[in-house]
Amino acid sequence: MKGTRWAAVAVLAAACTVLAVVAATVHASSAQSATNDCTLANGIKHVIYLQFDNTHFNRDNPNVPSDLEQMPHLLSFLENNGTVLTNDHTILISHTAGGILSSLTGLYPDRTGQAVSNSYDFFKNNGLPTFTSSFKYWTVPVDGADDSTPNMITNGGANTPAPWVTYTRAGCDVGGVSTANMVFEANSDVTAVYGASSPENAETSAQKTTDFLGYAIHCSQSTTSVCSNTYGAPHAKDDVLPDEPGGYSGYKALFGAKYVNPAITGGNGCVKATDGTDITGTTGCGFPGFDGALAKNTLGEVEQMQENGVPVTFAYISDAHDNHALGRASGPGEADYKQQLADYDAAFETFFQNLAAHGIDKSNTLFVVTADEGDHFAGAQVTPDASGTATYSHTACPQASLTAVTPCPANQIGEVNVKIGAVLPASEPGFDIHFDDAPTFYVNGQPPRTDPSVRQLERDVWNATAPDPYENAVVPIAQFLADPVEEQALHMITADPKRTPTFTMFGNPDFFFQTTNLSGGCAGSAVCVNPGFAWNHGDVQNEIGNTWSGWVGPGIAANGVDSSTWSDHTNLRPTINALVGLSDDYTNDGFVLRQLLTGDAVPAAVKSSGRFVQLSQYYDQVNAPFGQFALDTLKASTKAVSSADDSTYSSIESQIQSLTSQRDALADQIRSALNGAAFDNTPISNSTAGDYVSRAKALLASAASLAGS
Repeated sequence: MKGTRWAAVAVLAAACTVLAVVAATVHASSAQSATNDCTLANGIKHVIYLQFDNTHFNRDNPNVPSDLEQMPHLLSFLENNGTVLTNDHTILISHTAGGILSSLTGLYPDRTGQAVSNSYDFFKNNGLPTFTSSFKYWTVPVDGADDSTPNMITNGGANTPAPWVTYTRAGCDVGGVSTANMVFEANSDVTAVYGASSPENAETSAQKTTDFLGYAIHCSQSTTSVCSNTYGAPHAKDDVLPDEPGGYSGYKALFGAKYVNPAITGGNGCVKATDGTDITGTTGCGFPGFDGALAKNTLGEVEQMQENGVPVTFAYISDAHDNHALGRASGPGEADYKQQLADYDAAFETFFQNLAAHGIDKSNTLFVVTADEGDHFAGAQVTPDASGTATYSHTACPQASLTAVTPCPANQIGEVNVKIGAVLPASEPGFDIHFDDAPTFYVNGQPPRTDPSVRQLERDVWNATAPDPYENAVVPIAQFLADPVEEQALHMITADPKRTPTFTMFGNPDFFFQTTNLSGGCAGSAVCVNPGFAWNHGDVQNEIGNTWSGWVGPGIAANGVDSSTWSDHTNLRPTINALVGLSDDYTNDGFVLRQLLTGDAVPAAVKSSGRFVQLSQYYDQVNAPFGQFALDTLKASTKAVSSADDSTYSSIESQIQSLTSQRDALADQIRSALNGAAFDNTPISNSTAGDYVSRAKALLASAASLAGS
């Protein structure tokens, strides 16, 4: 699927445009480039972590360059100076919150609480499921009245350890720019952290969004911390993490542009985007909103932090394929989509040039760039015109019948919206779903998985069909089913039983399911192609689960594009830790990607463990949500849950439970060994690794046999 780059003339034209404004966009530097007390390894002075929303290395249309191909300044920087892993994988359910949080923490969703994101249901005390957002500040609970457990929950019901702690304890200030749950996500977070009677909470809703959402600096206790400077100190607030292993007291943080920006500009409340304009929200300088986390805005804020005393930054960049101004999706090759990617590319060129002008470059900076998830494009495969531009129909296409296809235009774009109740029998028990391509079902009263009404609903969902104009056929809505037995294997069961789904349907990727009536041009229909959205994720298809990560900096091998190394998001955190010479106060679910490291950056015990790479690859296949064990047990689960034969259901479910218990025990042992080699200088003997590999092979064979039986 990988194709050719943009023509050289297009690259040169973009470069000329950006060079004309570079001189005007170099940011003022009011402090040293990194805090003096920040101590990292391998000559690394800065860490710049960037995570895109839904941005692709591979092509979505074979005749249209991919997202990264249309950002040549970024792609060439990664390819020519380091390694781009193109066989990386996200988690399940595969959405922005879960994808970012698994990468930040190195933990699977069962240890972050976000097994269903960007929102999820939880069962209230009255037994009814209700919606809540995954996007909450790190320490905020699910719901004060009905579920006081942390939104970010780990083993035993404790708050998940925070990813900035490792750095602040080492004397490094850590910046968050639009990054999930490191920053305030909603005005309710302002209330939760500052208090209902605080001056911060007294601001209007629009002003609070501009002033306090989206940006944060978690400060070290260094005397050079931005929380200690003239503009930061008056507004530094206690950084409260009551469940942090080893305790966490005496640390401060700055929340929101109102307090962050003056601390990194020498008193100015405005920060410049890479194009030289002020970064603004709805009420003036400040946070532009998460949809407004365009490359120019995010990179401008990161640059200002990095050049002014915040040497570690974690940042989010919004996707380029949704046109928020027009309220619709854009298809591969569409003019506005191409322009957005060109703008992103220009922002990266300026970003790299400005950082280098301040002495921040690949010689002393670890750059990690990745995406939260992939997508399935729900739309026609349009052939671009001579200029390379594709045109799509953005008109809704209602389906007149549930049993026949109403044709759409040949250049149609948009997901196929389905009102789930319309394709199921009317006798179903009351339930809610997480609106999604892969909806999780929550049956009223939270009955057990073996309840007859639950089993019947699962079979009805499996047998349901709907018209898919892209397939020109009436097709099954479901492709896989998982109840809590398989959800456990997929790392979807958290320490909070109130948020456990009754079951999950992994659907046809063209479809998006909801319980409410369709609206707009789809009003009155039960199934309709909606051009407002066209990029589905959350599901198990390869284009959704497979993503990429790019690495540049000291200790990173210059491997160019590496399509063979299998990895997933949890491996990013421990690999970064190994490079900077730090370790977390908890055990990562991931491991150090030995293939990325070179020279002294390879931990000694990893280097002396001859079968480290082989063992790590088997560990991923056994434990990762997109590993072979998970995919095979999901096939077996589908046979069980969809079966009308209770004995077949019970037999397969029991075998999945047994295999998952064996998997968990083996994964714990391998995880301890891999992390011990990386962070405790404990080599793994060849005999120990060989034993683990043999057991992994046997487990994978058993799962494959169950899937095929």
